[in-house]
Amino acid sequence: MKIKYIDLFCGIGGFRFAADVTFTQHGTEPLCVFSSDIDEHARKAYYANFGELPFGDITKINPFDIPDHDILFAGFPCQPFSIIGNGNGFHDTRGTLFFNIVNILKAKQPIGFVLENVKRLVSHRQGQTLKTIIQELNKLGYEVDYKVLNALDYGLPQKRERVFIVGFKSNHAIEWPKKIKERLALSDILEKDVPLNYYASEYIKSKRKLAHETKHYPSIWHENKAGNVSSYPYSCALRAGASHNYLLVNGERRLTPREMLRLQGFPESFKIVVPDAQVRKQAGNAVPVNLVRSVLESCMPVLKKILSKQNKESYGLTGRYGRKEIASFANCRQS
Repeated sequence: MKIKYIDLFCGIGGFRFAADVTFTQHGTEPLCVFSSDIDEHARKAYYANFGELPFGDITKINPFDIPDHDILFAGFPCQPFSIIGNGNGFHDTRGTLFFNIVNILKAKQPIGFVLENVKRLVSHRQGQTLKTIIQELNKLGYEVDYKVLNALDYGLPQKRERVFIVGFKSNHAIEWPKKIKERLALSDILEKDVPLNYYASEYIKSKRKLAHETKHYPSIWHENKAGNVSSYPYSCALRAGASHNYLLVNGERRLTPREMLRLQGFPESFKIVVPDAQVRKQAGNAVPVNLVRSVLESCMPVLKKILSKQNKESYGLTGRYGRKEIASFANCRQS
């Protein structure tokens, strides 16, 4: 059984890595039939890792021209709802990109979707933004549920909270994934030999260490917008537009590109083909692969049930055409 999906606002492929592994492990054949991202560096990285160059600006394609698919994935732009951004929501041009998702769902009618965004979307404008999103999806015939999940609870040493919005054209609710007790340690993530150019200046290092003492080693030190410094045996959320020294390993050096990708759950086989600054941006915008895999595991029982039913109907076992009709069609073709 094949599962066809599309990967919108695909970035460097967090959804795709998760989907391909999860679907394959469940005995289904994953088939990405369309991907899209407006960022040229993200498209370059995606091409290097999947052999497919994503379409560019999603607003420039007719939804009916997108291939048919079973499920839609979209980590739609989060800046309009982010606590770091301006918080304008649907008043921000990027916020309206959600309605491009709606138009695609309306045109192609997949059986389901998984959307991802920042935690703040849940409380944005006292919950009215999320309410609008769910209402629009309900109008298309989808049963919708959402939940905020933290990458720390699903095997990664990064505190990264994201809301997932899941919908299916059925009345079957998914059971959201249970938290995982164990996770990778920072020592599993950090590289041993790091070039000197990743180290902060002596001024920055001494300033941080005068302001803070840590109980953890190794640790990642975090300086917030107010200048307060804290440290944990895990990372605070990677951010695409953060200051150069926002996160420092042991208060001394910046994370390497490979370390940032590991914090997001990307495999060691991921090919880095863009400059460090672009990797930092890409990792900061990415969805944690482990989180998506956990959500998809929860979706699989419903997804397989719907697809199995559709397959039976297409072969006339329970649908409009029975066995006699199919035999009749075959005889007509032979004659």
